[in-house]
Amino acid sequence: MEQSTLEKPSTTRIFPVTGMTCAACASSVETILSYTDGVVSAAVNFASNTVKVEFEEGIDPQQLHDALADVGYGLIISDKKVQDSVEEAQAEQYQKIKKQTIGAAILSIPVFILGMFFMDWLPGRWISLLLTIPVLFYFGSHFFVNAWKQAKSGKANMDTLVALSTGIAFIFSSFNTIFPQVLRNQGLEPHVYFEAAVVIITFISFGKLLEERAKSSTSASLKKLIGLQPKTLTRLRGETSEEIPIEEVQKTDIILVKPGEKIPVDGKVIEGMSFVDESMISGEPIPVEKKSGDELFAGTINQNGSLQLQATAVGSETILSQIIQRVQEAQGSKAPVQKLVDKIAGIFVPTVMAISVLTFIIWMVFGGENALTQGLLASIAVLVIACPCALGLATPTAVMVGMGKGAENNILIRDAESLELAHQVNAIILDKTGTITQGKPEVQSVKWANHLDAEQLNKLSGALLAMESQSEHPLAKAISKNLQEKGIKAQKVEDFQNLSGRGIQAFFEGKKLLIGNQSYIQENGIEIPEAFTDFSKEAMLDGSSTIHFADGERVLAIFSIADQVKEGSLEAIKTLQKDGIEVHMLTGDQQSAAEKIAKSTGIKDFKAGVLPSEKGEYVEMLKSQGKKVAMVGDGINDSEALARADVSIAMGHGSDVAMDVAKITLITSDLRKIPQAIRLSKLTVRGIRQNLFWAFIYNVIGIPIAAGLLYPINGFMLDPMIAGAAMAFSSVSVVGNSLLLKRKSL
Repeated sequence: MEQSTLEKPSTTRIFPVTGMTCAACASSVETILSYTDGVVSAAVNFASNTVKVEFEEGIDPQQLHDALADVGYGLIISDKKVQDSVEEAQAEQYQKIKKQTIGAAILSIPVFILGMFFMDWLPGRWISLLLTIPVLFYFGSHFFVNAWKQAKSGKANMDTLVALSTGIAFIFSSFNTIFPQVLRNQGLEPHVYFEAAVVIITFISFGKLLEERAKSSTSASLKKLIGLQPKTLTRLRGETSEEIPIEEVQKTDIILVKPGEKIPVDGKVIEGMSFVDESMISGEPIPVEKKSGDELFAGTINQNGSLQLQATAVGSETILSQIIQRVQEAQGSKAPVQKLVDKIAGIFVPTVMAISVLTFIIWMVFGGENALTQGLLASIAVLVIACPCALGLATPTAVMVGMGKGAENNILIRDAESLELAHQVNAIILDKTGTITQGKPEVQSVKWANHLDAEQLNKLSGALLAMESQSEHPLAKAISKNLQEKGIKAQKVEDFQNLSGRGIQAFFEGKKLLIGNQSYIQENGIEIPEAFTDFSKEAMLDGSSTIHFADGERVLAIFSIADQVKEGSLEAIKTLQKDGIEVHMLTGDQQSAAEKIAKSTGIKDFKAGVLPSEKGEYVEMLKSQGKKVAMVGDGINDSEALARADVSIAMGHGSDVAMDVAKITLITSDLRKIPQAIRLSKLTVRGIRQNLFWAFIYNVIGIPIAAGLLYPINGFMLDPMIAGAAMAFSSVSVVGNSLLLKRKSL
């Protein structure tokens, strides 16, 4: 019987999950589904709010949803694409929390004013009571629901503290508003604390809103990656062509790709010639020549010629799909680090609850004739002074100021975790092209034939500019730019021809002029002198490309073209190495080009010819050695490595995908901003620790006093109103300390 159960066929689906607010929720969803009848396995990706479930055929997905609904979670079962469903759910959740925060804030302002400045005005208490009810039990209901979920599993977190402190303050204040004589008959003033309750809800809701906003943006990178693949393609069947959805394409189908179109699937060229922009795979800016027999990859862009390709990999088998899958896995595997505040709250909440109960018991046993009243006031004072405002503000205020400070210095930080982790980085990986270098090929040097005089040189340069301006070759722009910067004016040329994959030719003043690589020049029977051959060999050893310029008889000039190291890269690398951070360089470029850049910048650890997946593996290799790894890149080919790194940094001029996956973006693309970002992290973390000290020093001193520690000595009892003021002052201290970060220099 057991054997037949194991052999039951199963199916695997990915569902968007609703109701998850923390890593603990993700763990609960995974556990519940794993123990549901018919489920083989379940794996939650908290970053994308999805769960991958393998379940036996015949099981209705609605059963899975019902199993989660019992504890407040749910699955979105829809015919829409998972990514679309996730985005809709995240947008809906963000709008929901936004409305809750705005609603709570609007009602909290009058309650705060009444509680602070018109506390003795009797109608004000009734107005505050009426306004507080919707703030707590409508706009803030999720805090109580989440606290109840935690309580059922025997746990406590920040939601527990919020629900407990606001709930007790509301009940006590409502009692004093409706039955004020009860305390007055005991000779005590019936204070109310509605303002404390509503302000707590509003502050914490605002923090949740910021978290949800950051979380909802995590799927944007995947959306852009998926968008690189066209939705339709042109399939050839004999002499006819048809446009079909990309989902219908099969291996061995013949596909037509027109100029400017994206390559829809992986395949091999069977007819045609063109240049293809493969920067999303290699990171290199120079398009690659493609002819019959060459491989093509989905998501790359065909530039000028038409190509016919035979599909060799479709759907999830393409290189682009594998990049998307790896980014998803990397984001999901980085379970959110449990924040220091949550750890503290897990101990702090039950401790405060225990102290409050113990305070009441001690007063009941030793308190004398007013034991009940004083015990109740003392236990409430303990809960009020332990209110989580300062604790909740400790991290977000420092992080918000840190992010603002970063923005002022052209460092955009989207993720608090990265800001907190950056100061621990001891290994940093730099992409070469566009990160260390400019990312655009430029003329490094040029050698002209010795027999040319100044007038001939000027005329031929003008003819060269005219020809290169009409050329489709990727390196033509570099030569055109170089000539224009020298003030050369284009001359008139005739009979211009672009010989795809070989070179270009035209006639100038009756003479035939040729531009191309060494093979093209030699094909035309032109001998290359030894001086030009030596120049070419030296340039190639240096990682540069060479372009020859000749007339019908001899070589006139040779150009060396390569990518240049950016201003500031050398200084930034030296600063990082001085600070004890290992610097590694990865590139899809050839070994000679990588060696040149590594040597000129002082980088000892580098690797050339690296594929996108290998960059991700390199990150994991360093992490397995116990290093905190930062990845800096600018292209789609860097997206997997960026997602896997502890800290991810994108260059501002790079692809949207790289900037979406990365948590830190350098607007100026200046590598000198990286040491500044690390210093900013150190200052912010120091501020967080100081804030936590201020948040707790009031509790360490205030809770024993609130419990009545001084009463046997001098008869002093801490009024809950004073306890509330102390709580407020702790929040002011936290905010004030965070603002000091603005004055620090990076």
